Amino acid sequence: MSEASDQTTPEPTETEQLREEIAETREELGETVEALAAKADVKAQAQAKVEETKQQAQAKVEETKQQVKQDPFPVAAVAGGVAVAIVLLAILRKRRR
Repeated sequence: MSEASDQTTPEPTETEQLREEIAETREELGETVEALAAKADVKAQAQAKVEETKQQAQAKVEETKQQVKQDPFPVAAVAGGVAVAIVLLAILRKRRR
């Protein structure tokens, strides 16, 4: 190899490589500390879980509303069944007395 080719692509010195490794390690360490801090924050985790559960419940309510709009018969059938059960319970209680 000639000296001209060595000058066009200078290789980083050992000191530069160490500095780069230190910078990468610091960045990784910072990310690790952030992740550990997030795991240790129980209150924030609980709030996040509550929010997630709320969103899931809201989505289920919306899905159910859409199903009822498309086919209201099952809801009416369930409501009718509950009404019949309440009437039967009332009649049975009166007979026992």
